[in-house]
Amino acid sequence: MPGTREVAVPLVGRDEERHLLESLIAAVDTRGEAMVLRGEPGIGKSRLLSEAVRTAQERGLRILTTVGVQSEAHLPYAGLHQLLRPVRRRVSTLPPLQHAALDAAFGLRDDVEPEPFRIALAALDLLSEVAGERPVLVVVDDAQWLDRPTVDVLAFLARRIEADPILLLVAIRDGYGAVLGDFGLPEQRLQRLDEAAAAELLDQSAPSLAAPVRTRVLREAAGNPLAVLELPAAWRTGGPEAAGADTVPLTDRLERAFAGRVAELPDLTRRLLLVAASTDDAAVGPMLRAGGVMAQADIELDAIAPADEAGIVTVDAHAHTLVFRHPLVRSAVLQSASLADRQRAHHALASVLDDEPDRRAWHHAASLTGEDEQVAVELEQAAERARHRGALAVAVTALTRAAELGRSSGRARRLLTAAVLAVELGRWDLVREVLIEVERLPLNALERARVIYVEEMGFFYPSRGHDRDAVILEAAEHAQAAGDTALWLELLWLLVSRMWWFGAEPGHATRRRIGASLRELGGAEAENPLVFAIYAFADPLGHAAAVLDRLQRLDGGRKLDPDAAQYFGLSALVVGAFDLGSDLLAVAVDGLRRQGRPGRLCRPLVSRALMAARLGEADSAITAAEEGSRIVEEMREPVWALAAANASMALVAAMRGEERAADELAARANVVAEATGARHAVANAQSGRVLAALVAGRFDDAYRYAEGLFDPGDPAYHPVMSTWVIADLAEAASHVDELAAARRRVAEVEARAGDRSGTWVALALAHARALVGEPEMAGAQLERALASDLRRWPFHRARLQLAYGRWLRRERRVAESRAVLRTARDTFDALGCAPWGDQARQELRASGERSRRRVPAARDQLTAQELQIAQFAAEGLSNREIGQRLYLSHRTVSTHLYRIFPKLGISSRAELGAALSPVAEPRT
Repeated sequence: MPGTREVAVPLVGRDEERHLLESLIAAVDTRGEAMVLRGEPGIGKSRLLSEAVRTAQERGLRILTTVGVQSEAHLPYAGLHQLLRPVRRRVSTLPPLQHAALDAAFGLRDDVEPEPFRIALAALDLLSEVAGERPVLVVVDDAQWLDRPTVDVLAFLARRIEADPILLLVAIRDGYGAVLGDFGLPEQRLQRLDEAAAAELLDQSAPSLAAPVRTRVLREAAGNPLAVLELPAAWRTGGPEAAGADTVPLTDRLERAFAGRVAELPDLTRRLLLVAASTDDAAVGPMLRAGGVMAQADIELDAIAPADEAGIVTVDAHAHTLVFRHPLVRSAVLQSASLADRQRAHHALASVLDDEPDRRAWHHAASLTGEDEQVAVELEQAAERARHRGALAVAVTALTRAAELGRSSGRARRLLTAAVLAVELGRWDLVREVLIEVERLPLNALERARVIYVEEMGFFYPSRGHDRDAVILEAAEHAQAAGDTALWLELLWLLVSRMWWFGAEPGHATRRRIGASLRELGGAEAENPLVFAIYAFADPLGHAAAVLDRLQRLDGGRKLDPDAAQYFGLSALVVGAFDLGSDLLAVAVDGLRRQGRPGRLCRPLVSRALMAARLGEADSAITAAEEGSRIVEEMREPVWALAAANASMALVAAMRGEERAADELAARANVVAEATGARHAVANAQSGRVLAALVAGRFDDAYRYAEGLFDPGDPAYHPVMSTWVIADLAEAASHVDELAAARRRVAEVEARAGDRSGTWVALALAHARALVGEPEMAGAQLERALASDLRRWPFHRARLQLAYGRWLRRERRVAESRAVLRTARDTFDALGCAPWGDQARQELRASGERSRRRVPAARDQLTAQELQIAQFAAEGLSNREIGQRLYLSHRTVSTHLYRIFPKLGISSRAELGAALSPVAEPRT
């Protein structure tokens, strides 16, 4: 592997680990796997990887390797490029978007800006194709020093190779828990050798040691294999104290041992080693040229020969490469050099890298201790290239370093740009660090406005007080005054979104100032979809009529771009036009998938899940919520989105009568939502509890839960979403002698929301009036409610039919009641809402008609992801197309379908459509 090479020594005391790796290699034909090896320096991670490579080669596997190098961590996708270099020619066989994404990531084209997920999917598909010919072993050593974009790709691969004959082995040094540590990958921690194994290794490597020396080596090595090998060599040249006293940490003693051996080399050789240790490039050409700059003379390859002979490095004259024996050797070379010498080495490297601007910029930066605006500009340009290639983490690092080196006048601008990119990356810890640096600087009003923008993007101030609203609004007005229209709109959007998320009602002054901005921007008829969304969110109840009128003219949004469709869809959500909103967000999600922008999928997915659940489209709600949850976890999205997803799943569970699941999901949502102040998620989760209690006959609980949404002192309070449960509150009230209080709530909602036809509030109010009105008017009011256009509201329609059927039966209109109750039963059954269907059956039995229980449909056996894959396949998409939509390899899709067909009792894709249809079972 390039970069370092661990000396070939017997593999002693590692039988358990060797057998584990052998078993993984033997099983790679049947399943993919990922494994992380962790341990201290010198513990034998690289040696085990070498053994795995040898075993894999014997079995005919293709081997792909990459090694992390500290100086390479700032170079976008450097590790991935090294990994895929042997199969680079196969990139041209990928679909065009993926081909373009990898080319852009590797700097081969600059006309596209790929999302990191698109790059990762391209790497997955490339490896999947290669593995289709013969299994692949991917070996990653010193992953703690890989560039962050490559680490993210590896995490993506590790989660998706189960169906491919790919084994991923990653070695990581102790002390770097953040590297792949939060992705839940299997780990094998390497412990130190026991006394017997250490003694056996020492006897094999240094058999002629005197007994006292042997005893001291074993004591000080303490089971570290590299120490067992190196301490005798150090003592032979410099005595027992050459590596430092035994009170010094073992890693430091090993570095000192290597440094002692380096010190014995000729001066010119040491200079070349310092240059080699300062770069990530194993090629000797640039090293020799940079060494020549330092020595002010031409240098030939034989100048490095003494280091090769001493076992410090290995030089391949044929490949013109140099590799260090062990990472600690490289570290020893760097640590033993003075700061001035290290800076000279970096300056020399920068001077010979004119054709590699990114490397040149970083070497220039490493050669400085003071300010240098020109180098800061170079780093800023490198950051822009990294951003263009989808390597946002690298761009953030480059910008923060540019801020350190550049003039103070540009420091805030560079840091704030870095902070915005860190927000896009989901690195909230990094956002905070950058903002702390920014706060130390003198800021003008516009820069302060940008700080507020970044803080709100990171949800750092989740309080619901009016003080924060005023701060954001003032920042927006500063941006407007400065002529930064984009920032002005973004801050207004964050302000009104915050009001929705946190269930806050703006004070009179804030509402007036927002209104003034909206009038200037055009309100509901504004051409900019973002302005329209600001208008909708600013007053969802008061602006509902104008918003709905505009939405109904969009013709489903089929011609909209994904961003516009998302703004319109979210606007539909807050005014309660769930049918329109669900369709618009479906357009947004589909467009974002096609564009390869999964990082933007989370919000439209979890928002669509909420609306689909309200509509009774349980399958759509669950698939959207679960996919949104996966994206939250994988892309480090704000946790409020996870709460929102769980809340929507709680609502679906309640509709299905799964009371325990509904309660658990609601509780899970509340833990996150209450901590972040995201009342909209708490309110949605509470709505699920209301529904679950209703269907279980716990009417006291249902009424109490529903009332909580109207109570400003309750965590579930939400001024808009409370109106959505008015029918549930009315139904619960009719069972617990709270009709008078419920009538007051109905009147309150009518006063606040009006009767906006086409919204959920209007439908819920019609239902509620029938439940709490005068008994003699109930039938007419239910008939009026059922006369609405309810084609997209099947669950609500079935509940109305159940209520109407009950009323008809109690009015002794039995024959009429049966037809209505049958329709309600069939709808509930088709939606999978078994307890509601059972209520309709009870009413039918009371009318004298038998009705058997619903037979579970085969589709009920599918998981959410299996259902999503099956639906895509039923639409005619190929496995590869499905994989691109869901960011899976086409082999993984094939494996899922292999499991899906038997569950559905079918044998071909042509049968999927009928098998997935939620048609109710025939009854007698």
